[in-house]
Amino acid sequence: MSSVPTVTLNNGVQMPQLGFGVWQVPDADAEIAVGRALAEGYRSIDTAAIYGNEEGTGRALATSGLPREELFITTKLWNSSAETWTRDAVLREFDTSLARLGLDYLDLYLVHWPRPMRDDYLTILRTFDELHRTGRARAIGVSNFKPEHLRRAVEETGVVPSVNQIELHPYLQQSECRALHAELGIATEAYSPLGQGKGLLDDAALAGLSRKHGRSPAQVVLRWHLQLGIIAIPKSVTPSRIKENIDVFDFELDDEDMAAIAALDSGTRFGADPDTFDWS
Repeated sequence: MSSVPTVTLNNGVQMPQLGFGVWQVPDADAEIAVGRALAEGYRSIDTAAIYGNEEGTGRALATSGLPREELFITTKLWNSSAETWTRDAVLREFDTSLARLGLDYLDLYLVHWPRPMRDDYLTILRTFDELHRTGRARAIGVSNFKPEHLRRAVEETGVVPSVNQIELHPYLQQSECRALHAELGIATEAYSPLGQGKGLLDDAALAGLSRKHGRSPAQVVLRWHLQLGIIAIPKSVTPSRIKENIDVFDFELDDEDMAAIAALDSGTRFGADPDTFDWS
């Protein structure tokens, strides 16, 4: 049984607060990595069409022996179309992802990037709303949406996403986005919560907190996310780190610890800027 607490989304669906991401995991390795994660107690698995590992993820789900209702599976609509997305194209892509995963419904379907220069995310969200209303996606959301994208989406479609999955870690704390999420009732989900291995976990302040609590810097950072009410999806293919990353529910950071991590916010983004990112 999983010991991971859940977050109640704005449509009443329960989502585990800590999940397992498979970004940059080859399909052949995804089956093994996801299988290990499930064995360690993860129940939320986050993939995407562009990752190229939906099939490997699906094989791990099928052989896990776990009841479908215990799993929370997320995938994302990639922005690979040379044209802007249409309703019918979105529905076809959803069916393709389901087939690769070997599932008959998703727990969460996300718009991977807003691509404001394409101006198609309103059409996508309206189509996602259809998928939600028919029960084929238990919840729908977005990824990489900045406040201006979210406001426009809600105002012009009337669809309030359940989740916005954004790059979020101590160097990029996304306070404006999190405040808007709280206002609208949208759950904040952090991808790259450990900073993509680009130096965050070597920070001296985190090293001090690691020594104080007898935990790794990664565990300290994940605990910070959880105490802020953020959903986090760390990724690893190393068995010891898969285990370590879920072992964060038996210690607590105090107010001084939380303030020390809050002071690390530098606005440093390791991934692409959602205002300019496109793919064609």
